[in-house]
Amino acid sequence: MSKSMPRRPDNPPRPVGPPPDRASLRAAAEAHIARFAATERGLAQVLERRITRWGRRAAEDGQDSTTVTETVNRIRPLAGEIAHEMVELGAVNDQAFAKSRAARLTRSGRSRRAVQAQLAAKGIAPDEATQAMEEALGDDDAARDAELAAALIFARKRRAGPFRRDTESADMPPEDEIRIYSAFARAGFSHTVAEKALSMDPEEAETRIFTLKANL
Repeated sequence: MSKSMPRRPDNPPRPVGPPPDRASLRAAAEAHIARFAATERGLAQVLERRITRWGRRAAEDGQDSTTVTETVNRIRPLAGEIAHEMVELGAVNDQAFAKSRAARLTRSGRSRRAVQAQLAAKGIAPDEATQAMEEALGDDDAARDAELAAALIFARKRRAGPFRRDTESADMPPEDEIRIYSAFARAGFSHTVAEKALSMDPEEAETRIFTLKANL
């Protein structure tokens, strides 16, 4: 019987290369923004994670931990510097990102409060987020219409209010009413907006959704 050859691992570890430098991080930044919209802070975080991954792999490879830590700390500031360079070149624009993301999230049924939270998580400053939302969604009456339409989209996803099935009773059991109003509250919609959305005529609801998506 022939002796079996040792089995090669399915995913052999890749060799740890040199630490990222300005040139490789700049190339990574350009590749990222070519595929994804990004904020300045979001791009910096992408590059920081790249640096951190190198440090983790280098430590796992047996390199001196003190040297690895010193190297990571030395090159980490490059992430922010390169992200800022992309802003100066016009390749990254926080305001344009915020405006586009605000419109997209509203079309998906997100409340104004949820949109603000999402923008903050992406590193958009509160004043920039407010300005972007006003430009994308309007203010006063336009903003209220956008919020109500977003609530209707939210209701449609849950087949609630004007989107309940024909076979379902027009009146919700108390426990179902509590559940759906709680869902609206968790999503950031006020009780007043939720009440308007849930009590709206189906035809008007569809018209409001169509108008929102046509205008954003």
